[in-house]
Amino acid sequence: MMKVISEPRADYKPNVPRIETVQIPKDMIGAVIGPGGKVIQAIQEETKTVIVIEERDEMGIVEISGAGLEPIEAAKARIKAIVAIPEVGEVYTGKVKSVVSFGAFIEILPGKEALLHVSEMDWGRVENAEDFTKEGDMMEVKLIGVDQKTGKLKLSRKVLTPKPEGYVERPPRDDRAPRRDDRGGDRGGDRRDFRGGDRRDNRPNDRGGDRRDNNFRLAAIMIN
Repeated sequence: MMKVISEPRADYKPNVPRIETVQIPKDMIGAVIGPGGKVIQAIQEETKTVIVIEERDEMGIVEISGAGLEPIEAAKARIKAIVAIPEVGEVYTGKVKSVVSFGAFIEILPGKEALLHVSEMDWGRVENAEDFTKEGDMMEVKLIGVDQKTGKLKLSRKVLTPKPEGYVERPPRDDRAPRRDDRGGDRGGDRRDFRGGDRRDNRPNDRGGDRRDNNFRLAAIMIN
């Protein structure tokens, strides 16, 4: 036996079937399975593995079996990415999922999107995000904050690039500034009638004179 192998191998041969177990939070089991099992089915198909999940001791126990280490490691990486919690300060390479005028939504982890605002795209002023990037682009970004009320993630690209020499910080744009109409003044202001005076009908009648005078004469005739 010593002539064939003098010491145990550090690992199995590449194609030896194996099973590995991964623990995930209980509340992330649904995310790994996906709606109708779509997520877990896609992982199994793309990595050529078989995945079984069960709840045990308030944890999700994930068993991954496959022919060799490579497919199992690929499946483990996909699952860990799903249950990962984005960390402020970390740099991610994400895919642009959608672009709007004020920014781009980038998927930094599977199922986790964050906003890259136009003010964080470049040190120079970006007026419209659609002029800077497009859907499907891959972009390196840094997670710079999380909204405490909504949980929304905020990204920056410009902090990963050198700041131009002599750069002067511009004041933030106020996209909610009130619009003005052609008549002057801000919309939604006090619309009271400032024409003043008695707004009763003082226009002259067809025979001339004040309509109020004619009304008084008619009343006098009726009394008499």
